[in-house]
Amino acid sequence: MAKLVLAGKANCPYYAKAELLADYLQANLLDFKVHKITQHPDKWERYCRNSFGNKSQPEERFEHCERLAFSRVFPQKDGHKTWASLKLYFQWLHDICEMNGWEHRQSPIIWRELLDRGGKGLLLGGVNDFLEYAQHYYGITSMMLSEEMLDIAEENLQAHIEIEKEEEEIKSLIKPLQIWITSASGPICYQLIPLLANGEVFGMTTEISIHLLDTGQFKEVLCGIVMEAEDMAFPLLRSISEHTEIDEAFVQADIIIVLDDVLLNCEAQSLENYIREVSEICQVYAPLIEKNAKSEVRVISSGKTFVNLKAMMIMTYGPSIKPENVIAIATSWESAAKAMLARKLNMNAAGVKDVIVWGNITGCNYIDLSHAKLYGYDCALWGPANFPRPLLNMIYDSKWIHSEFQSAQSSLSSQVCHCVGILPAHAVATVLRYWYHGSPPGEIVSVGILTKGQFCIPEGIVFSMPVRFQNGNWEVMTELEINETTQEVLGRLARQLIQEKLIALKEIKEMHPYGADKITSKKYLHQELETLPTGSL
Repeated sequence: MAKLVLAGKANCPYYAKAELLADYLQANLLDFKVHKITQHPDKWERYCRNSFGNKSQPEERFEHCERLAFSRVFPQKDGHKTWASLKLYFQWLHDICEMNGWEHRQSPIIWRELLDRGGKGLLLGGVNDFLEYAQHYYGITSMMLSEEMLDIAEENLQAHIEIEKEEEEIKSLIKPLQIWITSASGPICYQLIPLLANGEVFGMTTEISIHLLDTGQFKEVLCGIVMEAEDMAFPLLRSISEHTEIDEAFVQADIIIVLDDVLLNCEAQSLENYIREVSEICQVYAPLIEKNAKSEVRVISSGKTFVNLKAMMIMTYGPSIKPENVIAIATSWESAAKAMLARKLNMNAAGVKDVIVWGNITGCNYIDLSHAKLYGYDCALWGPANFPRPLLNMIYDSKWIHSEFQSAQSSLSSQVCHCVGILPAHAVATVLRYWYHGSPPGEIVSVGILTKGQFCIPEGIVFSMPVRFQNGNWEVMTELEINETTQEVLGRLARQLIQEKLIALKEIKEMHPYGADKITSKKYLHQELETLPTGSL
C-alpha cells in the first residue's frame, strides 16, 4: 500500500494543485492513501534562507502566487506586515527534514510513508516531483491552471481558519475555568467551594481550578481548606491552591469573587475611614486584575459590607476592566425578603418571585414588592404551577406591608451580616449560574451594576436594580414601570452611593445626611445632587 503525506501552507497554490491530484489518485486507486497536513501561513518560520542562501527564480514565482492567494482572503492596507509574517517558513518543516535527513525549502513537501517496513519516510519533494511520480507510476498528471490553483488555495485557507477556530473552542472546553476568591479564609468561601465544584453552576462538563487568596496570617486556614476540598474528590475540580503573595494574584483569572469585608465598629472609627479602607483594598486589586487576569474576566463583589463600593472602586482603579463584567450581589437580601414574605403567607419561599432590591445593597436599600408574584400559593383562586398571582393582592393585611415589613427591612441587613456563610455563598453561586446559563425566563434578578441613567438614576455609581441574564450577559429591565414614590426613594439612595464614591476618591471628607444645606465637593457632587428630590428616607 502506498501512503503519501502531503504537507504545506494552507494558502499555497502549489499545495492545492498537488492536493487535487492526490485526491484523484486516492479515489481511483484501491491501495493509494493520502494524509494531509496544512498550517496557517503565519506559523511558518523562515529558516531556509540561512541554510540554503537566496531564492531561485522558481521560488520567487512561487512566493508571488502565495501572495496573491493570501491577499484574496485577507485584503489589507498594511500588506507589508501581513506579508512579512507570511514569508516565514514553518518550523515544523525544518524539524521533519532534520529528523529524516532531507533538504526541502518550500511548500508543499510530499513524502511516502513506508508502511510495510517502517523507518523514516521516502521524500518525493515538491509539487513538480509529485507530478513526475504520478506520471511515471500511474500515467496521470495535472493540467490545473494558475487561476484554479489560486481559487482552491483561497478556499483551503478559509477552511483551515474555520477548523482552527473549532479546535480552539474545543480546547476552551477542556481548559478549566480559573476562579480566584479573595479573603478566602472566611466562612463564605468555605461554603462556596462545594457549590462551585459540584457542576451545578458551570455545567457538568466544565472543569474548574480554584485559587484561594488571603494574607499570610491565614495560610494555615487556606491549607486546611485546600486539603478538605481535595479529600472530597470533586470530579470537576481540576485543582485548588492557596496564595498569600499579592503579586501573584489573579493570574489568568476567568472569574474573581471579591469577599473582602471590614468589621464595622463606628465607636472605634468613623464610617468614612471604613470607606477609605475599602477603597485602598480595591486600589491594590484593580491594577493586578488588569495586569494578570484575562481580558474578559468577570468580577463579582459580594460579602457583608460595602458591596456596591467594592465594585465601583475596582472599575475606577481598573479602567480597562469592562464595566459590564463587574457586578455586585444583592441576592442574599432578595432571598431574605422572600423568606420573610413566605412566612407571612405560610408558603414555600421558592414560590415568591420578582422581589427587587434597589440601591446600596449592604447600606440603605429599598425592597420593592410592586412587581412581586406568587407561584403555587394555596388560596381561593387556583391555577397551574406557572400561574402567577400579584403578591400585594394576596396580602390583605396592608398595614403589615407598610409597618412591620418595612420596619423589618432593617433587620434583614442584620440577618444577612450575621449569617454563617451559607446564604451569601448560595447567592454567589446562583448569580454565576445565571450569568453563564441564563436566568429563568421572565424572572427578575437584582444585581448592582454601573448606572447609565436607567430609571433616572445618576450615571457613574454602582446601584442595585432589576436585570435579566441571557446569552452570557445581563441587561437592565428598563421596561418595568416605577411610580413617583419609588422614583423619589431611588434618588435618595443614589445620593448615599454618590457620597460613598466621593469619600473613597477623597473628594469629600464626610457623609452628609439627606437634606443638608451645604455639601462640598472638589468636582461634581453638588451639581449631581441638585436634581435629586428632597425629603428624608
